[in-house]
Amino acid sequence: MLDVPRHVVEFLARHLAAHRRMISTPQGSRTLGPFAQALFALRWFREAGSVHRLARDAHISQATGYRYLHEAIDILATQAPDLHQALHQCQEQGAGHVVLDGTLIDCDRAAGTNEKGNDEWYSGKAKHFAGNIQFLATPDGTPLWVSDVEPGSRHDLTCARIHALPAL
Repeated sequence: MLDVPRHVVEFLARHLAAHRRMISTPQGSRTLGPFAQALFALRWFREAGSVHRLARDAHISQATGYRYLHEAIDILATQAPDLHQALHQCQEQGAGHVVLDGTLIDCDRAAGTNEKGNDEWYSGKAKHFAGNIQFLATPDGTPLWVSDVEPGSRHDLTCARIHALPAL
């Protein structure tokens, strides 16, 4: 059982099927159909599980699991509004204010050093490797927009100046 509403799975499955038609994937050439691929990806989001275990459960290889997962993530990302669209929607709805905040998301070590020779992705604040994202939310916490990721060593205000403050 996956505690995700069926319409969410169907939404992602429809977009996966449309993507497969767009790239001319032959019918029946994939191990998982669009619905099963959508379940696979949403299960990864809900359980924060390992791709190896999810792929084993779906009877596919780990490499195929990663490919299916990243394809679904890319398709979901294309559905997200950009910052200007989110702000325009808030303005149309008469929102008095929005909340801009940043957070660190755990990640594996990524290559890259800064000008001082320190690892860019290591966050001294969190004491582990992380990526810094900025997000815009309604006052009740509903997310409206998320920035691209920056290395975890960068301060929230620096990241906000790059991604959000010019538009705000």
